[in-house]
Amino acid sequence: MGDSSTADQMPDAKVLLISVAAKLAGMHPQTLRQYDRLGLVEAERTPGGGRRYSVRDVALLREVQRLSQDEGINLAGVKRIIELERLVSDMRQQMDEMGDRLAMAHQRIGELEALSAFPRGDLLPTARASTEVMLYRRR
Repeated sequence: MGDSSTADQMPDAKVLLISVAAKLAGMHPQTLRQYDRLGLVEAERTPGGGRRYSVRDVALLREVQRLSQDEGINLAGVKRIIELERLVSDMRQQMDEMGDRLAMAHQRIGELEALSAFPRGDLLPTARASTEVMLYRRR
């Protein structure tokens, strides 16, 4: 296990033994095992079957404890809250990415309008109507 500064720099690294994670979260290791079985906080398994937790997992364990003990929410409700918070986080990330893409598209439109013979956004270039006469013959 690395030092705490390494763990702080890599909050998602699953490096904490169950005993250490339980102590940091203020819980019994059996509680962590139960939460893992319920899918509340999922540990990574070593080849020998041992559980490893991250610093972020410890923060989540504390939040599970707060919601269940202080707020009186049952574990099924806590699991649903965690799932919804993850969904919201994923959606926020997608919105940020889409906002970045939209800003880049607006920038590119501006660049293209600056190059165009018709730089005004309210005018659209149209092809000139031809004055040529074309004959059409059926085969």
